[in-house]
Amino acid sequence: MADFNKYYLFLDECGDQNLANFNPLFPIFTLCGIVLSEEELGMISSQLMKIKQKYWGNKKIIFHSRDIRKCEKGFEILFDLDIKREFYKAINNVLGQKLYTIICCAILKEPYIRKYGKMNDVYAQSLSFIVERTVFYLDSVGKPNIDLSVIIEKRGKKEDNHLLNYYNQLIDRGTYFVVPSRIKNYFKRFEMKWKSDDVIGLQIADLIAYPITRYILDNRAVNPAYEIIKENIYTEKEKLYGLKVFP
Repeated sequence: MADFNKYYLFLDECGDQNLANFNPLFPIFTLCGIVLSEEELGMISSQLMKIKQKYWGNKKIIFHSRDIRKCEKGFEILFDLDIKREFYKAINNVLGQKLYTIICCAILKEPYIRKYGKMNDVYAQSLSFIVERTVFYLDSVGKPNIDLSVIIEKRGKKEDNHLLNYYNQLIDRGTYFVVPSRIKNYFKRFEMKWKSDDVIGLQIADLIAYPITRYILDNRAVNPAYEIIKENIYTEKEKLYGLKVFP
């Protein structure tokens, strides 16, 4: 039996899916994915765990972008500007490495509503784009027998069941650009985890989702976090295939 090359797709979101009533100052939903091999995941997990150990010892801490920015839920130590500067440098050194590939989709709510209305599921729409482009990316990797696990953050029983059904439909029916057999060739497992489960891949996806979202909303604004991670966005023929903005 042939050996498999194990890969992961971790997905996290920035913004909410609400189309009926949303903040006009943040009119966007971003589903952000990172793809990496088992070896790359092991390397980056080890590096981030060393950072956690250095600043929090044995205390369990979950890297969450909003908590870090607000200095709350365990990140109060970042009120000390010297510690904050040191911590950010350490995190940036890890996230700036080419140990993962970004594939994400952002839905701009105002033009989306004008074109499609308010009843569509922006999470499902985003997932279909990411599945397509993950297939394209894994094709480009050029390794045989790739076995991909998709890991998504849990949101609630109703939402999770709906998403699982949509994912299964994607696998069975394919998309406009990718037939089912191409998806099934890579996509082997689908799991949902709580943020409290301390899944490093989900935490990385969370950390990069916010700066990418800010970049999409205003690409002229100062955004040092985006500058750190932008080289990891999946690129084909000099086009950012890993940064889908819709519509």
